[in-house]
Amino acid sequence: KPGGIIALLDETCMLRNSNHEIFAEKLYQKFKDNPHFSRPKFSRSDFTIHHYAGNVTYQTDLFLDKNIDYAVNEHQDLLHASTCPFVSSLFPPSEESTKSSKSTKFTSIGSSFKQQLQGLLETLSGTEPHYMRCIKPNNVLKPAIFENSNVLQQLRCGGVLEAIRISCLGYPTRRTFEEFVDRFSVLRPEVLGLRYDEVTATNMLLEKVNLTGYQIGKTKVFLRAGQMAELDARRTEVLSYSASKIQRKVRSFLARRNFIQLRMSSVQLQAMCRGQIARHYYEDLRRKAASLKIQTYYRMHFARKNYKDLYSASTTIQSALRGMAARNEFHFRQQTKAAVTIQSCCRSDLASSRYMGLKKAAITTQCAWRGRLARRELRKLKMAAKESGALQAAKNKLEKQVEELTWRLQLEKRMRTDMEEAKTQENKKLQQQLQELQFQSKETKDILRREQENAKTALEKAALVPEIQVDTTHVDKLTAENENLKTLVVSLETKIDETEQKFEEMKKAREELLKKATDAESKINGLTNTMLSFQEKLTNMEAENQLLRQQALLHSRLKTISENTSPKSNSTNGSPLHVEQMTPHGTPRAPKDYGNFAHPRASFSERQHGECGCTYKLCY
Repeated sequence: KPGGIIALLDETCMLRNSNHEIFAEKLYQKFKDNPHFSRPKFSRSDFTIHHYAGNVTYQTDLFLDKNIDYAVNEHQDLLHASTCPFVSSLFPPSEESTKSSKSTKFTSIGSSFKQQLQGLLETLSGTEPHYMRCIKPNNVLKPAIFENSNVLQQLRCGGVLEAIRISCLGYPTRRTFEEFVDRFSVLRPEVLGLRYDEVTATNMLLEKVNLTGYQIGKTKVFLRAGQMAELDARRTEVLSYSASKIQRKVRSFLARRNFIQLRMSSVQLQAMCRGQIARHYYEDLRRKAASLKIQTYYRMHFARKNYKDLYSASTTIQSALRGMAARNEFHFRQQTKAAVTIQSCCRSDLASSRYMGLKKAAITTQCAWRGRLARRELRKLKMAAKESGALQAAKNKLEKQVEELTWRLQLEKRMRTDMEEAKTQENKKLQQQLQELQFQSKETKDILRREQENAKTALEKAALVPEIQVDTTHVDKLTAENENLKTLVVSLETKIDETEQKFEEMKKAREELLKKATDAESKINGLTNTMLSFQEKLTNMEAENQLLRQQALLHSRLKTISENTSPKSNSTNGSPLHVEQMTPHGTPRAPKDYGNFAHPRASFSERQHGECGCTYKLCY
């Protein structure tokens, strides 16, 4: 019994303990000689089928599980009998369910697929199919991108190239008689008459072109490959020739029409031009007569205007000269007054700055000398720092000095603030005076410029009046006054520059004084720090004194106890022990140098040595 892959799959599914490897072995044994079947080299359960489009490799891992997963007929009948029309439409009655329910034939997914495929082939054989091939241009799914290799692979797999090759071997071009005559009747126009039918018309057209190898059918004409292109080429030649002929006729008609229109328009233009020339000649004659009248009136008006201009120029020159003299005298007085005020302010400022500088220098020298004295006293206090009384006195003195210095600092700060306020006020006054002087100098410059412009205009107007005689002495005086004004302006500018330089020098002196004050503050801070260190040393020394007193008391008590218990002297390692001197009454004498704080204190190393001796005696 001949069977395929689906039959073998159903057979393997019906056996017990079967798996995909058994199914693959059966396929290899049955289809080993088939040219469309092959086994991959490095696989145990895969197989390859050589389809028309290409080779496809299948994996048999889940073939058996998927083939057994089918729907039960009773379930399908039950769902088809549902009252809901949608559910019943989803599960139509199958052919197997219509058969007797006693049949126990094995059904699988493969067998149902085989039946469906057979039904599809029957429907296709009963119809005339027309296929439409959809080709994917690229894998990115974007427009205007074509991957040639991908498109060629799709055409090859879809069988389009093979179908084209097969159709080219026969008669690829097929046209009905009506379409053929309608397209190629331009090659022989007489075939469009009623005398010829479609078959004879097509024969006549093909004979006209001298084609061979074509076939005439019942309703169509069959052409070989390339013959349709040859017919189209002959058709385009005929159409191009007829188009050129039509163009020639149309161009000749348009040229004749343009020539007639040009001739008519030239005649009209000539008539218009002649009339325009005559009108222009008459207009020129009128203009000449009018220009003579205008010239007479214009000359008369120009002579009157010149006379009036000369008269007004002479009067304006006289008024301008008189006003300039008065203004010059007024400005000279203003400048002298301003110079006097500037000199007084500068002298007062110089005197105050000298006084303040001397005052600050005296204060700084006093501070320096007092600081020097304080440093000397500090050295003396350091040398005498061994005694607590001396340190206490030094502390008191330093506190007094710090208080005095802080008081002086406050005084200096107040004086500095007063000086800064006075300086700021003086600076404001000087700036105001400078601004006033600059404003006055600007005004004088503007007035000079205006007077110069007026004088220029007056001189230009006077140049037009040759008959008027101007007094040169007055003009010389005015020029001399002008030069004097210029020198005054220059001197004012120099004075302003000098005041600005002095202002900058005062600023520098003030900055130096501020630096000196900050140095004095730093010195005061250093003195306070030294005073604090002395205070710490005092407290440490007082604590050491208390410790020593306690040790001395302890030592005296231990000696009294030892003398009461063992009056005889003992020796250790052949060295005699130190025996305390006794009083005549049998009591030990008081220890020397303990509690006697009137004498100067020992150094730190001596005190350490004494403490070590005390501890040694206590341990002994």
